[in-house]
Amino acid sequence: MTGPDQLPLPLPVRPALGREDYFVSRSNGLAVALMDDWRNWPNRKLVLVGPHGAGKTHLAHVWAAETGATIVPAKGLETADIPALANGPLCVEDVPAIAGDRPAEEALFHLHNLTLAQGQPLMVTAQTPPALWPLVIPDLKSRMEGTQTATLPNPDDTLLSAVLAKLLADRQCVPAPDVIPYLVRHMPRSFAMARELVSALDAHAMTRPKGITRALAREVLSRLEPPPPNLPE
Repeated sequence: MTGPDQLPLPLPVRPALGREDYFVSRSNGLAVALMDDWRNWPNRKLVLVGPHGAGKTHLAHVWAAETGATIVPAKGLETADIPALANGPLCVEDVPAIAGDRPAEEALFHLHNLTLAQGQPLMVTAQTPPALWPLVIPDLKSRMEGTQTATLPNPDDTLLSAVLAKLLADRQCVPAPDVIPYLVRHMPRSFAMARELVSALDAHAMTRPKGITRALAREVLSRLEPPPPNLPE
């Protein structure tokens, strides 16, 4: 609690990225099972697809902990040590970010071929399926489109509750018991909205002596554009 002359000091956000911190529900279970079956990936590669906030980076870290993989962003590959990266399991994040950047695409194409030639597994991540990536190197595009895809859909109620709880815990926030059920019933169903709501709740709670309550949750929801209709008290 802050006093009248104190400024609220936001605590650092420390995302928990262990397997025990990733909640598996009916909506994401298939994608997680495909990731876990990495020894049997066709051609030893997988594309992990999901909207922003769906947990792609979290799953990449889970997979890296199991396999010893290196995780790298697609941006900057043109200056990376490609042979060194290809020596072990590898995850390349956000491949569509380099679409149209020919040097980066060429680096990824070389890395893709060398990694698989070394017998190493390769995971890449994106928000959309490979068919929608505007890659300019035809051979790279065809190889990405021919890769098995695991998709993380928008969350069901069970997963959304777990995501909200984790995001709040990452910020060291302890909501009232009825807050998460209330949010799940009334919020737009997306990972991005969960992050936005938790960030807003955290910011507003710093100046509220009662912390994160259902009343605060309703207030934050009412400020969304467009606002949810007829929010109950």
